[in-house]
Order: sequence, then C-alpha cells, then structure tokens
Amino acid sequence: MLNLKPKFDLHRDVVSDILRKEASVCRVQEYSGAVDTRILNIERDGGILYSWKGATGTTRIGKYDPNNKQNKPLYTFDKQVCVSSCSLNKEETLLAVSLAQNTRGEERLKPISKCLTLLIETNHINNTKVLKAVDCRVKVQFLHTETDRRSVLESHLLLLTEDGYVDLYHVLLTKQEGYRVVMANPERLSKTAERIVEDFCWVQWDRHTQRVYYLTHNGRHTQEKFLMRCIQFYSNHNCETVLELPLELPANLSRTVKFVNLGFDHYHTERPEQELIRMEVFTNRIGGMCVCYSQTLKDKKELIYTVVLVHKDCSKTYRVSLGSDQSPQKAAQPHPLFIPIGYHILVYLQDYFLHCINTRQQEMLCHSLFLSGLDADLGLQCQSANITVLHAEEESSPSLLNLASGRIHTAELSPAFLLQILRSDTPSRCSSGKTDPQRLAALHYLLVYMGNDPNLELKVIEWLCDNVNAFESFDQIQEFILASLYRISYEKSLSLDKVLPYSSVLDKKEISARLLEVPGVLCTTELQIESVFKGKGRTLQGFWTELQYNTERTKCLDAGPNPRYRTSHIQADWEKLRSERRPSSNMTHIEENTKKVLSMVDTWCLDKKLVPLFQEEDHQQRALIGLTVDKLREHLNRHLPRLGKKKIDSLVVNYVAKLLELIRHMLESVWLKYKLGPRVLCLMQQGSPAEWSVFHFMFRILEATRGLCLPLPPGYHTLLAVFAVRCLPHHTFLQYIDHGFLQLTETFVSRLMTDLDNSDANERLKFSILKRLPEPMEQRIYHMWDHPVSSASISRDYVRTLLEKHSKNMGFAFTGRDKPGFRPEFLPLTYLAKMLSDIEEQALNPFEEQENVDARFVEETALKQTQILLGFEEK
Repeated sequence: MLNLKPKFDLHRDVVSDILRKEASVCRVQEYSGAVDTRILNIERDGGILYSWKGATGTTRIGKYDPNNKQNKPLYTFDKQVCVSSCSLNKEETLLAVSLAQNTRGEERLKPISKCLTLLIETNHINNTKVLKAVDCRVKVQFLHTETDRRSVLESHLLLLTEDGYVDLYHVLLTKQEGYRVVMANPERLSKTAERIVEDFCWVQWDRHTQRVYYLTHNGRHTQEKFLMRCIQFYSNHNCETVLELPLELPANLSRTVKFVNLGFDHYHTERPEQELIRMEVFTNRIGGMCVCYSQTLKDKKELIYTVVLVHKDCSKTYRVSLGSDQSPQKAAQPHPLFIPIGYHILVYLQDYFLHCINTRQQEMLCHSLFLSGLDADLGLQCQSANITVLHAEEESSPSLLNLASGRIHTAELSPAFLLQILRSDTPSRCSSGKTDPQRLAALHYLLVYMGNDPNLELKVIEWLCDNVNAFESFDQIQEFILASLYRISYEKSLSLDKVLPYSSVLDKKEISARLLEVPGVLCTTELQIESVFKGKGRTLQGFWTELQYNTERTKCLDAGPNPRYRTSHIQADWEKLRSERRPSSNMTHIEENTKKVLSMVDTWCLDKKLVPLFQEEDHQQRALIGLTVDKLREHLNRHLPRLGKKKIDSLVVNYVAKLLELIRHMLESVWLKYKLGPRVLCLMQQGSPAEWSVFHFMFRILEATRGLCLPLPPGYHTLLAVFAVRCLPHHTFLQYIDHGFLQLTETFVSRLMTDLDNSDANERLKFSILKRLPEPMEQRIYHMWDHPVSSASISRDYVRTLLEKHSKNMGFAFTGRDKPGFRPEFLPLTYLAKMLSDIEEQALNPFEEQENVDARFVEETALKQTQILLGFEEK
C-alpha cells in the first residue's frame, strides 16, 4: 500500500566508505574485517550521526551529509565504547555523547556508572568535558534554532535523564588562532545549566520545529490524569511552555520512561510487550496538532487507540476487534505504528488492520480508510517492530527507518492501491456493503491529497466514466466535484475545514447506514479537550498563533448553527431569482460577480478547445454563477471575518471559476477517452455508442450539479441537447424537455431549425419544439426556418407591426389576443373588427341613464331608417 523510495542505505552510503578508510589505516588493498556500524541520531539538517568499531580497537563517530552525500569523521575514542546517545551542534564544533557502561570483560568506564555524558570539541584534540556521570540513561540533543547572526559563539544543549528531568546547557564559545572554535569556560559548564523540566515520564523531541513535548502528573486531578506540556525554543534561544493538554492514561504509566525521537540506543532496548502505552505528537505548518496513543489490553483481543485533534478541540477513541483465532504465528503486537502522511494518520498493526484517519474531516468514519486482513499490508517487507517513524519536515513525506538493515525510505500512500479500491467490484464485497466507505475514503484521499497530479485525476475521471450509475450510499460525481474544489482552498487556512463543503454526504437528510458504521470498529468522540495555551498573544508566533486560532474558531463554529456552507441552501434564492421578470438592482450586482468569475476561466484559444463551452450567452447559468459567488461570499464573511473581505472575495471567485473549469476538464477527458471529433456536433446523424456514453455521463453531471444547486459552464445545456437529439428517439427527447431535464437554448434551437431538413419526422420535431418555446424566442426562431409556416408567421408579425403602429397614431390599442377564442388569421379583417368594436365601446349611449324607454318604438325607428338608407322607401 505504501510507495517506499530509498533515501539512505547504511551499507551503501556509509559502510562502503568506512571499509576504504579501514583499508587505508591497515595499509591493505581491501579490508575484509567486520565493522560494527550503528545509526545514532538524525539532526535537523538531515545529517545522520553514526558510530563504528574498526580494526584498531577504537570507536569512531562520523556524520553523513545527505546534501553532498559525503561522510565526515567527527571523533575517535582511544578504545571501544558503547555510544547510547549522540548529538552535534549546528556549527559542527561540539559533540555531545552519552556512553553506556560496558560490563563485558575488563573494559569499564571510570568512574563506574551506568552512563557517562561528555561534551567534546571536534576540532581540538583531547579537549573533553564531563557533563554527567549518573546511574540512569541520559539523552543529549543540541538545539538547531535559526538565527540571522553570521558568527555564532554559543551553543545550547538539552540533557534529558531517565530520572525525569531536563537541563538546558548554554555553552559559550570563543575563537582561537583566528579560526578554531572552542569552549570559553569549560570549568563553568555546570553553572550554565538551567532546569526546564522537573518531572516527566514520557518525552518527545521534534527536531524540525525545535519543540519538547513531555508528560507529567496533573496535580489538580487524580493520578489517572496526566498533563502533556510543550516547550517551544525560539531563535533567540529563549524557551517557554506554550501548551498544556490533560490526557487520561493508565495510572502506572510512570514506571518506565519513554524517549521519542531522541536518537537510537542500541544498548538499552525496551521490549514492546513492556510498554503500557505508545504515544506520539504530530503537527503541520497550518496549525494542526494530533496526539496519538494506544493502550494494550490483557486479553489482546482488541486494541484501543486515541487520536486527540487539538486543532479540532476533540478526541476520537477507536476500539478495534482483533478476532479470537490468534495463532502463534499471528500474535498481535501490543502497539501499532503511527505514521503521519499529509493530514492523515496511519495506524498500522501488522497482519491485522490499517486505519488511515482523516484529521481534518473527522466527523464521519466513512472519510477515513479502514482496511483489514490481507488488504492491510503496507509492503514493508520486514517486521513493523523494527520500523521507526522519523518525523518529517512539515512539507515533506515521512521517513521510515529499518534499524535492522540501516535503510531509510520516504513513504507515501500508493495511488495505484487507492485506485484499485475504487475499481474493486467483486459482487460478494459489494453486497456486504464494506466497500462503500472504503471507496469514499479512497476517493477523497486521491482527490484532496493527491489531486494536484493531472495524470491521477484523469484516472479518477475514467473511473467515473466507467461507473456512471450512482452508488446507493453516495453520488461519486458530487464527491468528485466537492472534494476537488475543497483541495484548491484547504491550504489557505485550516479553519476553512468547517465552513466549506467537503462531501455531499454531509448535506443529506438521511445518511446511508453503510457509511455510518465500519464493521469491527467502534468510535467514541469527546468534545472540548480543555487545551490551554500558555503563551501570551504577543509571544505566540507562527504555528502556535494558527493553532490557537483554529482551536478557538472551532469552538465558535461548533456553538453556532450551520457553520458549513451547504450548496442546497441556495435553492430558494435561485427559484426566487428565476421568477423575477424584470431586472432588479440585485441582478446588476450578480452579473458583476459572473463577470469576475468568467474573466478567471481559461478562455484563451477557445476555438482550439475540444469541448465547445463558454462560447455563448446563457443567462440562466450566468445568474446562477453570480448568485453562488454572492451566497458563498456572504457565508465566509459571516463565519471567518479574520480572513478579510478582499481575501474572501478572491477565494470565492477562484472557487467558482475552478468549478466551471473542473466540469470542462471532465468533459474534455471523456472526449479524449471516446475519441470524439467535431462531427458529434452535427444534428443530421444518429449518435454512436461512444456518443451515447458521453451523453449519459453529461446527464449524470447535470443530475449531480442540480442536486447541489451548482452552476454549469455557459453552453453546457446546448451541448447536452445536441447529444440528446442525436441519441434519443424524438418522443423521448420531448419528454426530457417536458420534465425539465433538458433546456432549450436559443443556440440549440436555431441550429436545429437550420441543420435538419424538412422531412415529415423533422417537421413534427420542429413544430413540437416551437410549441415549447417562450413567445419572444419563438418569434426569433421563425426567422431562421425556411418553411411556409414560418413565412406565414413572419407575414403576420409584419402586418401586426404596421397595424399596431397605425393604431397608436389613431389612439387605439391593438389587444386582440387578450380575449379568449380570438382568431387573428386574417389580420386586416381582424383589425377592422377590432377598430369597430373599440369605436362602439367609446360611443356615447343615448339611452344610458334614461328611464321609461319604449323599446318597440326604438326598433321600428331603426328599421325604418335602414330601409330608407337601402333605397327601399323614401324618407
């Protein structure tokens, strides 16, 4: 599952060089003796300190520089000694060494003690100062803080003892003979020691960030409560306690002292089964901190491990069943490996399970990948007990050290393995429901953490094409869209985790039971972990400022309603906007948002793009684009005012622009997959199976975006309608229109009228489409269709225009269509009838408001006058 890239090989990079040097010392062409070479420590610059026992009966210490791949001898003892701890200062002028007592034979250190700690000047022969001679283990570690000073004449050394205290030595240096740097007052070294920790039972050193984490008893609580503290060292050589975190751990934890990341002691190795707890702290540069620890149970039938997410103000405790059929060959190790990869923590128990925990989206189990049995194999090719995890720099992959072989590999999750999880379609596994959360977690890991690789993204899109039907528990296209969009913004600020959409699963009213549970895993969550930041606002810097802000912001967001933006919430505003017939001032503002987004979309050489998008006006999609920008901006301004309006505006516009580019990228990828050319845009041919596949995929994108109420690139509906009319029977095509699945754009209808001939089937299709068009578009389309019906319509419009113009001059309004049953086929006659009707309505009724009218007399008079007018009678 892991991709392991070789970074260091003790035999290749060090031992081969040592053999050449030993041959030179022995004056032989090739040295055939054995050299006992052991890795001692790794410094902040990546330099590897090691010791070896050579042919002359001495112990030597050297350094391998990974930058120039060269070895440098540092010091030679005049006899063989047991080096248990070693550290070199940044200037490589001082070497601190702890020597373990050698009980073999007559070789004994004087004074006799379990540990002797020395401070040695590397460029001054025989200048050695004893720092400690005690009956407990001692670890040494120089500080490597960054400084702007060109000439550094002081070094700072941490001395950590098994008795549970930490001393900080300030070693003053001076120059001799213009270049040689030596200790200024070696006899006063003991007086420079500053005790910074009084009592601890566990301690961890972080070489990259120059921090010490340690566990101590919390006097304010019961003995079961422990307090983890962190001391930060700064470039001015000052230090302060910046964090306190209470933890619930076994009460008898303090019977042993555990050192983490403080070198490798080859003469005191704790047996794994004696460890009551294994604990490590991981951080990243944008203010994330995780404290991971596991506890052993007596029956060893299950394992409990906890991940404290300080930046999320919560902790997650997992209880994993190991099964009852444990054979001697498959005896469970007491503790798993914790491996940080990106913002995931890998919890690995060899031969049992692998849990890839998402530390930024921890709400649901389905966003963390859990594998068991044969799938849970990291591919280490050795026992995990021999593996030591080297904490990586904050922007690089972690390294795994195999102490048995002396090899160091950088590690990252294998994309091929994750793709294999997506493509797994074994019926038995699908029916059990186990693969749904695995697929969802693997998909998110590929998109969010590895998505910057275009080749990998293309493979995910191909998987989407091959699985166009949505899974029962989640929509994979929706997950692809939201996870890919999340990737572009999550590095900006960790607090965006709580406010940006990450997964469509979180937006559902009812979440599938398949995603809520993982067989064999129980998870409990504890909120509000009571972390306390000790540094004042002016002293907390960089990482600690971000961590404190993330923690406080998480508390505020958890306390408020709906902190995460849900795309479906825009639906009501979108329906209201669509129902407005007259443009409002708000529409002007929305159009400005749209212009900002489209100006960021890559529109260069549109004529050379494979898919014809962004080449037409689409007023509905333009309105939805602008509305999306408006609502997302409003949400971020409300929940994250710290980012500032300018940064939020930039982030939101970029977010929506990337959405449109992402959809085009999906279409271009499927275009290439099926090798489609420009002929697919011709409406006169029937669609091929490849075009049917593309149409189905485009329709799934439409469904996914409608479900999320997300905009589509202008031109998408036109392209979809082209594929629909080529692939669907005409009656099915019209049903898609009537049910709202297809939208008739003016670009599509005009092409349909001009490209298709006037055969009987095409005429019926065109008439059916014309009946479904709004009146303004219908009149414009008639001008594009060479047909007697369109000619008649154009003639009627022309006569109506003339008569309406004349009506206005005469003071009449031509409103013939206002009455039901009105038939305006012959417009001149209609106009005459309308004019007479209007005159009749405007004429004064002489009998109005008069009483006692003789109706019979009126009728006879009217008849008499008519006969006179017709010439039948004389007046």
